[in-house]
Parts: sequence; structure tokens; C-alpha cells
Amino acid sequence: MASSRIAKGKTLKRTGSSGKLKDLPPPDTPGERKYKLDDLQMLSTVGTGTFGRVILVKDKTSKDYMALKALAISDIVRLKQTDHVLSEKAILASIQHPFIVNLIWAYHNETFLYMLLEYVCGGELFTYLRSMGRFKSSIAKFFALEIICALDYLHKEDIVYRDLKPENILLDRDGHVKLTDFGFAKRLKDRTWTLCGTPEYLAPEIIQSKGHGKAVDWWALGILIFEMLVGYPPFFDDNPFGIYEKILEGKIDWPKHLEKDARDLVQKLLVIDRTKRIGCLVNGSEDIKNHDWFVGTDWDTVRRRQLKPPVVPTVSHDGDTQNFDKYEDDGWQDAEAVTSDILELFREF
Repeated sequence: MASSRIAKGKTLKRTGSSGKLKDLPPPDTPGERKYKLDDLQMLSTVGTGTFGRVILVKDKTSKDYMALKALAISDIVRLKQTDHVLSEKAILASIQHPFIVNLIWAYHNETFLYMLLEYVCGGELFTYLRSMGRFKSSIAKFFALEIICALDYLHKEDIVYRDLKPENILLDRDGHVKLTDFGFAKRLKDRTWTLCGTPEYLAPEIIQSKGHGKAVDWWALGILIFEMLVGYPPFFDDNPFGIYEKILEGKIDWPKHLEKDARDLVQKLLVIDRTKRIGCLVNGSEDIKNHDWFVGTDWDTVRRRQLKPPVVPTVSHDGDTQNFDKYEDDGWQDAEAVTSDILELFREF
């Protein structure tokens, strides 16, 4: 099952010697602190991906901890991810929400794109779910509430997230949610046709290439709630095509321990016809918020982060990395510099 997820990436091995954190003149962005890479002390890698990594850094002046996402331009271009990366930066720069990781600064030189983000030290929801096996209903409900607030905000901004899964949900020091990794997010008014996401979480309309929109996020929410309550997603197989077949078939084996209201919500989220899916009807997300599983919820309290988190990460200080895997420094800074014509593609980054 886990092997069929699109992995966050393997340790990167790159050649060349021209990528040593060399500064170009910083872009003149009004209202933005003029950071330089030299302002940041590189501490340790807390995540890797297909064409980059996330490094814990410390501001040498303020002593604040932050996360620096470094993406090798040569790999981005080779893997045809230019549009996704540019979209990720543009979207993060335009939004701010208590349950979404905040972008602080963006920059590029001839080798890397950099996004400086707030550091969320509690680790991935995926880690806690695997440790516990499955969540009690009250725990799953807490995370669902905060995620719904984040998705609702994004949809009102005409942004579809498209990559909801436990690996992309971080917990802050207090245990509140922070959505991260906006590489598949897209601003759109109607529909898009790009095939992207994690196999177990793909909505039927993505698989069928019918064009998709915000409804795919509500489908993914149904998958996530099921996985949080049961311990595994409702559709899984040894290979992606097997997963796709099961998604399109829509048959779910319901565990007996699943409470009635939770099952009813998941069933209404995992409706193959997106025009009949809860969250996509005339009342939009209000139908989800008013569902019986959330009866008695004060949504203003949720948005203000005033609900008491049921899982509080073990953290000794704001720069603690114990909730993330350890990664070797394998010479990632030695990526190849790109030519000026390729660099021009990222002029607005």
C-alpha cells in the first residue's frame, strides 16, 4: 500500500561545482525583507523531494528558525515542473491562513530556487497516524475541522490544492494543522486537466481525464477521514493502476467500528459523480460543516485556533528536529548552474 504513494523523493546526488549558495542581486520586492542567503545559518535537512530538499535554517540576526526549500532548477526543467513551481510560489505569496504554512521570502540564483517558509516543528500527521495505527473519532474530527477551514479558504481564493494527504499535513508546536507542499496547487475558475497527485487520493474525474476542479479536494478529504479513522485508505493496491480501478469501481469495505455519522460523511464525500458530491452542491462547503459528524461545532472557534489539540508534539524548542527523519548531506549544493535562457523562465520567481 505505502509503496504506491508518489514518494516525496530519494536522496539526491548531483554533479557539478557551480551551485555553492552563490548570491545574485536580490529582487526588489516592496514590503519584503531583503534577505540574503548569508543571513541564514544552514542547520540540517528535514525533508527531501524529487528535485530539492527542505533545510532547517536559523536567522543569524533574529535567531528565528525557518525552513528553506531549495529546488534545483536543472531538475525542475528536466522533469517539466516549471509551471508547478512557479504556481506554488505565486500562490503561497498571495495567501495567508492560520492552517497553511506561511511563505516568508522567495529568491533564486543560477542554480536553485529558494522558498523561505515558517518552520513547523511538530512533524507530519502521517508519522502520528502510523504510530497510533488509527485515530479515535475525536482526534480525526479535530484534524478534519482545521483542514476543512484551510480548504474552504483556498477555494474562496479560487485555488484547488490537489495534494491532500497525511504527509502534507504538518503539526505545529501546539498541535494545530499546517498544510504544506503547494507544488500541485493551482488557481483556476473552472477546470484543469493535469494528472497529478497521490494515487490513493486521486478523485475519479482526475483519473478519467474529464477535467477537474475544487471538487477533487473534497474527495481527498473523504479519503483522509477514512484513513485517519481506519488506518489505511479505502482504495489501495500493489500498483497505481489497481488503485485507479478500485477508485472508479467505488466499492468500499467498511470496518464495523466506524461510527454512523463518520461513515455517512465519508460516503457523501466519496461520490464518483462530482455534481452530487457533498461540498459541491448549491450550499458548497456549508453542507460539510453542517453535517451530523460535526454537530455542535463552533466554526469561529476552530478558525481562531481555540480548540484544544488532542495530539501535542514532543518539542524541546522551536528548532527541534526530532519529529523529522534524519538525512545525509550528500553534496546537494553541487547542482549544475543553468544557462541564461533557462534562468529567464524563472525571472518572476
